[in-house]
Amino acid sequence: MATRYERDPEQSLPLTPAEFEVLIALADGEKHGYAILKDVARRTEGAAPFGTATLYAILRRFVGEGLLVESDERPAAALDDERRRYFRLTAFGRRAAVAELKRLESVLAQGRAKRLLLGRG
Repeated sequence: MATRYERDPEQSLPLTPAEFEVLIALADGEKHGYAILKDVARRTEGAAPFGTATLYAILRRFVGEGLLVESDERPAAALDDERRRYFRLTAFGRRAAVAELKRLESVLAQGRAKRLLLGRG
């Protein structure tokens, strides 16, 4: 029987926009919750699709599902707040993010094939 880490990442799809944003925020390294929110706000130009309650619900669920782990590594004490919890993608979480990206690319290609971006229809 496969463990949760050996699952097909497509079983986690589709992700909500907020879930996908969390995975994208963590794609370049571990972050604490507030840094994740800042990353999403910067990339979406302030149009982040969620707030702190939703973020922490996603983080808790993703840790439970094996997409993320809470990191034991901490920055230097002078640069850190001991209340912060740091998260990083697992290999499974990265595969799930890639699978969602490919799914969205396919949807975009289908829309382009139907010429939706050209205003027809």
